[in-house]
Amino acid sequence: MVDRYRRWLDRKTAERCAKNLKRNGFDARLVPTPEAGCREILSMIPEFETFGIGGSETIRQIGIIAELKGMGKTIHDHWETALSPDEVQAVRLAQGRCDCFLCSANALSAQGEIVNVDGIGNRVTAMTYGPRQVIIVAGVNKIMPNLDQALQRIRKVAGPMRAKSLGMDTPCAETGECMDCHSPQRICRITTILHRRPMLTDISVILIGSDLGY
Repeated sequence: MVDRYRRWLDRKTAERCAKNLKRNGFDARLVPTPEAGCREILSMIPEFETFGIGGSETIRQIGIIAELKGMGKTIHDHWETALSPDEVQAVRLAQGRCDCFLCSANALSAQGEIVNVDGIGNRVTAMTYGPRQVIIVAGVNKIMPNLDQALQRIRKVAGPMRAKSLGMDTPCAETGECMDCHSPQRICRITTILHRRPMLTDISVILIGSDLGY
């Protein structure tokens, strides 16, 4: 019974977020499941041939990469194994020049803002300028009531979990909370807030009615 009302509340929150994303110039779409999210993306991209993949657990969770590979599309994914450091850098650069860039967000505000923090910057750069189409996939766990709480989510949830998953030697990977450190391995170095859709980039946000990613 509790799960039923939690799903109802999550849906209402996602509906409010989608409405405000649209008001801010973004294309926002609600889908119930990761599988539906994958199908939604496939319906949007038939004319695209090259795809950049941001460093995202969410994108991998919905199964879209395997679908694109099965279609013979060109994939620029710096998480591919056996890449040299120079090859990883080349892939990151290619992500900003592809037809379509797929990624997630660290947090969204219910007011329709998209918040991200990067360590290198290839993701936030590709999200804002370069690819013809950007598709951001986010579970309802990423939606926070306002911008301040979205930023706090990154400090208290997304950042520490990401640092821990990467095996980084940072205070947050030990304490579970951002310490605003000066560690050489710090991953939180560049913050971007998309208040409105960038003028030259088409951005679609796929909101999925379940928890995904960090």
